[in-house]
Amino acid sequence: MTGRLVIALGMLLAQAPAALTAEGRLNVLFIISDDLNNFLGCYGDPRAKTPNIDRLAARGVVFERAYCTFPLCAPSRNSMLTGLYPNSTGILANQQIFRQTIPGQISLPQAFRRAGYFVGRIGKLYHYNVPSSIGTAGHDDPASWELQLNPAGCDRLEEEPHIFSLLPGRFGGTLSWYASPKSDEHHTDGMIAEQAEWVLERCARKKDRPFFLAVGFFRPHTPYVAPKKPYFDWYPEKEMPVVQGIKEDQADLPPAALGSHKKEQEKLTDDLRRQCVQAYYASISFMDAQVGRVINALDRLGLADHTVVVFTSDHGYHLGEHGLWQKMSLFEESARVPLLIVAPGMSRKAVVKAPVSQVDLYPTLAELCGVKAPDNLQGQSLVPMLKDPSFVGRGWALTQVMRGGGMARATVSTDVGSEGPRFFGYTLRTARWRYTEWDEGRKGRELYDHDTDPKELRNLALDAAYARTVEELSQQLRAAVKSSFPPSGQRPELQPGTWPPTLVEP
Repeated sequence: MTGRLVIALGMLLAQAPAALTAEGRLNVLFIISDDLNNFLGCYGDPRAKTPNIDRLAARGVVFERAYCTFPLCAPSRNSMLTGLYPNSTGILANQQIFRQTIPGQISLPQAFRRAGYFVGRIGKLYHYNVPSSIGTAGHDDPASWELQLNPAGCDRLEEEPHIFSLLPGRFGGTLSWYASPKSDEHHTDGMIAEQAEWVLERCARKKDRPFFLAVGFFRPHTPYVAPKKPYFDWYPEKEMPVVQGIKEDQADLPPAALGSHKKEQEKLTDDLRRQCVQAYYASISFMDAQVGRVINALDRLGLADHTVVVFTSDHGYHLGEHGLWQKMSLFEESARVPLLIVAPGMSRKAVVKAPVSQVDLYPTLAELCGVKAPDNLQGQSLVPMLKDPSFVGRGWALTQVMRGGGMARATVSTDVGSEGPRFFGYTLRTARWRYTEWDEGRKGRELYDHDTDPKELRNLALDAAYARTVEELSQQLRAAVKSSFPPSGQRPELQPGTWPPTLVEP
């Protein structure tokens, strides 16, 4: 670190008035991974080697059924960090920030700044074009942070010519991977962990101001680049699974359900599928090691007993299920996210099974830390669940995606289903059911019983025996969708020249 950066951070930590001391106030360490599904040991994955995240889970509460609001980076992250659904932020695609649509909204980190916290970001919190924006601020929100650090490692600066991709030279939205000969500290996520340790050391010295430190790791986002040793070696290619029965699985699905499929994925052979899965797992384990460095620093510095720790991802991820790869579907693999919360004085080694949403994080952290939050937040506080894991709360989670209307331009992809008029898909996840409507049911419905079909292989929506269930869940879904919009007269508007056009409530 340069001397100037040391001086700058010291000045920032000293800027709070005397009344805003850290005494009795909880810190927040907010860790987010990129494109991570639930391939973690603490979620029962038998293959994943994630000892550090698993140890973190044992210290707090694992939310078994946590879901994103929109399985795409920018809509999900803006939703999480504003406490509003995408229908209220107006962010339905990448390349956007909420200041374009709802400029007066107080973001989650901004609320902590206003409460006197030192607030810093390292890596990706709002949207970045990965990997091209690594080393820059990306599509960040300057008002959210006092300190922003944007390291770039060998994965971005040196190794891109060696990365395999289904579309040569294209990495961010395309399946791509590389087993790097370089060790952890040379990679961007290794640098992020090192800088997080550095910031925590200075926060520990400056005890008169609480902190909110957000650490955004880039892995396992494509390209899946991680050190070959030990991470790739932990997952022998020949032992990697390949999803079977795709044709039979897709037979009862509406076309929109498969709209996230990309043309280049038809090049995948079983050998390439195994290599892809191997690289994804390796990237998860590499990221897990960096999480371990940050948590070890928190412990070593004596900060853990006064710090709320959150670990999550922006959305889930497909690795061949239903014939799909990556994100932007409304199946469990794409909508579900890992969510761990470790809060001093709350439950330990506990599991919450009630469905929750990432839109719930803002009110939860605000309540835990006594920070004033905006009145328009749309989530529920999870504090009652942290105290009593059997507490049900709202009992459902809402996720949406968009099809048509130039979606390919918005997501920088070649997704099937990106042409034609724009329409939405919404899915409601309850404790037992996943119910999905495409274009209010005009373009298809899906119903899955998670008690008997956790992999969502049998669509029951057209089965007459479930007609009443469909009717009840449809009413519940539509009420949830309506609640995801702001009050009349407060709908988000986009600045001229941005995409998509102004939202209109259905």
